[in-house]
Amino acid sequence: MPLSDRPGQASSLLNYLPVIFQENSAPGQPNFLGRFLLAFERILLGLGEVSDKVPTPGLEESIAQLDRYFDPEHTPSEFLPWLAGWVALTLRDDWEEKEKRRFIGRIVPLYQQRGTKGGLEKLLLAYTGLPKESVRVYELTQPLQVGITSTVGVDTAIGSGLPHYFVVKMSLPISTEIDRKRREQIAHSIIDREKPAHTYYNLIVEFPTIQVGITSTVGKDTLIGTRPLGTSGE
Repeated sequence: MPLSDRPGQASSLLNYLPVIFQENSAPGQPNFLGRFLLAFERILLGLGEVSDKVPTPGLEESIAQLDRYFDPEHTPSEFLPWLAGWVALTLRDDWEEKEKRRFIGRIVPLYQQRGTKGGLEKLLLAYTGLPKESVRVYELTQPLQVGITSTVGVDTAIGSGLPHYFVVKMSLPISTEIDRKRREQIAHSIIDREKPAHTYYNLIVEFPTIQVGITSTVGKDTLIGTRPLGTSGE
């Protein structure tokens, strides 16, 4: 009901004024000032309701909850791009909401490690939300030491290492083909943006082997066959 349709209601703000301002009212009815202040009370304190079911929050309540807009875990989804702008981050449209929240929450400390091997690993982990062993970056410029600096079949190169070249290996949960391609594209975009301009790389995405009931569910996420070894980027 509009406030103008409540002739018998006076604003509680009237109680903060001297008694003289509460005079000149008809018996049982608020004076003009009491009714006039209802509009301000509604704006400041959230008096009344838009409907019988939807309350109207006031400025006081909104300001009291202001901190949640700066928390990527609790801010409303429509504020995520605004919050990302505060930390110099551009969000991709194809990211899921949980991916955006996690990435915004972790990006600021990682700016100190931009362009480094460790920084790239942590950025990819921030996107995936997986354990740290799920992402590895290998620089193939070190001497061959099997089991120390090289793993046969993964990052082993015979001879001198290639200059300015590295390999990114990611282990992701089994998913649909569409989701796999989406994750690979996002991983490429993160690497392309964060790597030094003079370097190039190869991205290898692996999925766990089939263990029915553990890493695979028959009829849902079980795939028979091989995956591509990887894709390169410059």
